[in-house]
Amino acid sequence: MRVRILPNDRTLGWTPYAWLIYIVPFVLTPFYTSHSSTRDWLLILGATAVFTVLYFRGYWARGRELVLVAAMMTALGVALWPMSYAAGAFFVYAAGCIGTNATTRHAASGVIAIALLAVVEASFLRYTIFNAAWPVVFTLLVGAINIHYAQVGRANARLRLAQDEIEHLAKVAERERIARDLHDLLGHTLSLVILKSELASKLADRDTERAREEIRDVERIARDALSQVRSAVAGYRSGGIDAELQHARAALGTAGVVLESNALSKPQLPPAHEAVLALALREAVTNIVRHAGARRCRITFDTRGDMLAMSIADDGRGGSAPFGNGLTGMRERVELLGGTLTRDGRDGTTLTVKLPRNAGSCASADIA
Repeated sequence: MRVRILPNDRTLGWTPYAWLIYIVPFVLTPFYTSHSSTRDWLLILGATAVFTVLYFRGYWARGRELVLVAAMMTALGVALWPMSYAAGAFFVYAAGCIGTNATTRHAASGVIAIALLAVVEASFLRYTIFNAAWPVVFTLLVGAINIHYAQVGRANARLRLAQDEIEHLAKVAERERIARDLHDLLGHTLSLVILKSELASKLADRDTERAREEIRDVERIARDALSQVRSAVAGYRSGGIDAELQHARAALGTAGVVLESNALSKPQLPPAHEAVLALALREAVTNIVRHAGARRCRITFDTRGDMLAMSIADDGRGGSAPFGNGLTGMRERVELLGGTLTRDGRDGTTLTVKLPRNAGSCASADIA
């Protein structure tokens, strides 16, 4: 079993090993101190071993454990500074450790407390200004630097969480969009295939040629559906109002519904508006073919002030049933462009889509 010395954090790299350079003068104390005994050697090597364990543990520790690690490093400094000036490095390491505390206020308080303790001990030992100053200065400096980078690290962590959440929400929105797309693209076409297949089955015994024509239409419609799916994957969602009107005429004709339209008078539409209106038209015609039992359907385009309006009215059953997936998705598309979608089921069914004429208001909307 492999034991990790440091956490699995790519940002650490090799630097934790490099910072151990500041403990080297303490380890070498017996070499530049006269009359060093075996006891001194054992004490220094033992303290170094304890410090090394605390040092690497500090990279794993959090909360109270981190405070305990910093306190033990400080204790090493207090105990060994009278023996060696180089032991002042323990105060610096302790400040660096406590500086990574999750609470900035607690980290700053810890760093200041360690520095004050070093000042008190230096005064008690009557150290020269040089021997007393460097541990205090570097304690404050290293502690402040680690506090800063700990804040940056926490901010980056929050940013990564926010980015992950945004990515998750984007995936959810994309799945909902794909679901709407499949409904919009295939719901109408499959309804038409069912109608023509049923008609061909009824005509098979008494009008074979007509039945063959209907089956050929089924093949053509299926190929057209495949083309639409491929176009959707490529990012092109609709052939426009004119193409959709042709599909609507074919579908309604198969269902025995007479279509009336003033499509020749329809105004020029921005591409975003036309795509949404085309999909709304497809959804409305699909519902008429499936559920309405209508005889007549009228599709009109009108300009009402600053709004473009498209109405699809039929003389079928009507009613006020809740919106299904298709109409709910369509209403969301229309509202993204600043428009409205309403339905009146009192006399047949009238579906009205209104969109603002100003294309700039919807330039950033996602209808793909």
